[in-house]
Amino acid sequence: MQEEVTQKTIALVIKTSKLSASVLKAAMRIYLNHQKQKSQKSHGKTSVKKLVGEGVGVSSIEVTDSNIKSFERVARKYNVDFAVKKDRTCEPPKYLVFFKGRDADALSQAFKEFVYGNEKKKGRTSVREKLKHFREAVSQDKNRERSREKNKDRGQSL
Repeated sequence: MQEEVTQKTIALVIKTSKLSASVLKAAMRIYLNHQKQKSQKSHGKTSVKKLVGEGVGVSSIEVTDSNIKSFERVARKYNVDFAVKKDRTCEPPKYLVFFKGRDADALSQAFKEFVYGNEKKKGRTSVREKLKHFREAVSQDKNRERSREKNKDRGQSL
């Protein structure tokens, strides 16, 4: 019984006219890449059902910002598994971000970075506003009269 558990067999089906070492090598490489991708866990946005189904304690944070998409990028950077649920019972709608209890420290750091980035974006002036300001400055310069003084003193001075 123990040997059956430790030894695994796989079934690999290949359609080929002639089975050679290179074809077998390519098939094994494809199979191993597939298994590698399958075993890697993806972090980031998931459903609440999957998050609760993993058997780990789930916590939540309430977010009122409607720009929740930019938070997803920051959360993926910190490898946080989270689920976003929109609470439509109040106006304006609030978002509940569910996450695993063990990811609390990583999520708090992700929220700090998210808030810092949003504040930084709000403080900046847009490029269009800067261009509008420069256009107005240039148009005022063109309208200003320029006084032209010609100096005809070409003589030598002591």
